Amino acid sequence: MKVRTILAGMACAFLASCAAPNPNLELAEAIRNDQSFHQVDSMARAVIGQGLNAGSGYSQIWARDMNTFIETACEITDPKVLREAILLFFALQQPNDEMIDGYVLKPDFTWNDTCPYYSDAAPEHVGFKNTVETDQETSLIQIVGKYIRKTGDKSILQQDVAGRTVMNRMEGMVDYLLRERYNEEYGLLFGAMTADWGDVQPNDDFGCDFNELSSRAIDVYDNTMFIIALDYLKEMSDDEAAKTKWQNLRDKIAQNVRKHLWDDANKKFIPHIYIDPSPIPAGFDENKIHYHGGTTIAMEAGLLSKEEVGIVNAQMLENVRLSGMPSIGLTLYPTYPEGFFRGGMSKPYNYQNGGDWTWFGGRTIQQLIAHGYVQEAYDEIRPMIDRVIQNKGFFEWYGMGNVPSGSGHFKGSAGTLAKAIEMFREWADNQQ
Repeated sequence: MKVRTILAGMACAFLASCAAPNPNLELAEAIRNDQSFHQVDSMARAVIGQGLNAGSGYSQIWARDMNTFIETACEITDPKVLREAILLFFALQQPNDEMIDGYVLKPDFTWNDTCPYYSDAAPEHVGFKNTVETDQETSLIQIVGKYIRKTGDKSILQQDVAGRTVMNRMEGMVDYLLRERYNEEYGLLFGAMTADWGDVQPNDDFGCDFNELSSRAIDVYDNTMFIIALDYLKEMSDDEAAKTKWQNLRDKIAQNVRKHLWDDANKKFIPHIYIDPSPIPAGFDENKIHYHGGTTIAMEAGLLSKEEVGIVNAQMLENVRLSGMPSIGLTLYPTYPEGFFRGGMSKPYNYQNGGDWTWFGGRTIQQLIAHGYVQEAYDEIRPMIDRVIQNKGFFEWYGMGNVPSGSGHFKGSAGTLAKAIEMFREWADNQQ
């Protein structure tokens, strides 16, 4: 009798489980049938297929932009073209192993730049760099790693560029960062004070060059980009001693990010540790600012647990609600006070001072999927998808009221959305 009762109970439980809807299956079906995903993915591939420059209004090829669309580019562009474009960065690498931001053909170098970068190994091109930032070397290492993953072309690592292999040049780039942009006290990289991942400092009108007006500062974005680059270097290396070296350095940087930049009481990253005197005006508490971009890259670097990802995502959503901005592509909240930055950024919710950037919001969506928050990701990508369709393009950033601004075909935005859509589809295909 007892056995019969147990079997009957098991049968009832089985039937109940069969009758109850599986939310994952329903979500997977919605993703597979989402025509807006098909439309935006097709639009993204069309834009990225037009070339490797950053987008309309930009003739230059930038490493930090290319890093976010290289994977999609590998699916639609001749790998030889991509390989040549990547190698050209290394041809313009400087004698001290510093890497440029990007490059352009010399006749197209028409803007005022006090310090263009030249190289005998790339006589037809000129390089440029916003030196306030510290993500150029790490962006290029990530590009190489993603290119190899997508194409299988590991031979690029041994390609000779002006007497040195690509792998040797990437090792030199790490040495450059540790020599020129490393703070011994905190064991972390520094750059000039900018808004989150931005490349504009508040202290002068141009804002993009590291100079006597810069305030050296440590932030989460630069250092988590470094962690991801070290992960790729370990993956790309065939030498066990080198793998150990990259792993040890990666662990050290990761430990110091959590130790010095993570505010455990408030479950957020602090904006900056200042090496120089802080430029923040009296009465303004910078540590109340949430940096959405840097936090997202910390997710990608594996520095946040699944629970912490859920917490910071809830914070981002609340920041969006309080700000009135359209999506979690919101750069930061609250904004820096009016007049702190120069030019257009002096106004809150403009450009990097609180503008809404799909270029980073799309990466947040990717990380929500990667950490198991697929329903949340599906809900939160909706404003980004809808505005691409409405505006018939991938704008660089959006202001208050969802007003599109900047390049109308910004490939960084297209790339992050295309990858997010691909991740949604892969998740949906794995649901049974």
